Amino acid sequence: MVDIDGTITENGNGIIHLGALSSLRSAAASGHRVIYVTGRSSVEAYILSIFGGTGDVAVGENGGCITHEPSAHTMLGDINICRQALHTLQSHIRNVQQKLVFPRMTEVVLSRTFDINKGQEILDDAGIDVMLSDSGFAYHINSRGIDKGRGVREIMSMYDVSADDIIAIGDSTTDIPMFREAGISVTMSNASSSVQEAADIVTTSPKGDGVVDALQILAPRMA
Repeated sequence: MVDIDGTITENGNGIIHLGALSSLRSAAASGHRVIYVTGRSSVEAYILSIFGGTGDVAVGENGGCITHEPSAHTMLGDINICRQALHTLQSHIRNVQQKLVFPRMTEVVLSRTFDINKGQEILDDAGIDVMLSDSGFAYHINSRGIDKGRGVREIMSMYDVSADDIIAIGDSTTDIPMFREAGISVTMSNASSSVQEAADIVTTSPKGDGVVDALQILAPRMA
């Protein structure tokens, strides 16, 4: 289970680290299932999986949606309550802006232009059952109970695997729920201290270089 932005990207523009992609392709060719678990849309991650040669399923929207085929999606979240939350935030806080992203099926994505803690407090007071999270690239509104851990549990059920079969690699606080579902969790040196504390392995190299290092470290376990 592999995050995308900040994990296998080289910069904030989403350019893929080719060394990391090559290592993930090698893992897939060896019989391991490589699944992206991202805050991006599941369609973006699915396309990366197909054209990158790593697999044919992806978890997007911070666990809210799983894409199996171009038009086959398992939707775990509820976009309607997320839209209600957006309208509530916009009526209470100035400068709440939707971020220009690929279309979403289960979440709303916002620019990081306001105090996220204040936003969550407003939504809680309004009785709207959603959670705000910060991926480092955007704020995400997801229906409560939806996070990357929820998406991973759905994948585990789909493929009848256990936590012992899962390696999770990521760099942000939104990856911590995914770490909790995995037998081994990995983060890189570019991650915050809270993310590093939640991971089993912290690589000395950042981002894509760290992913390459992690897969080398884990090679004996994956053999």
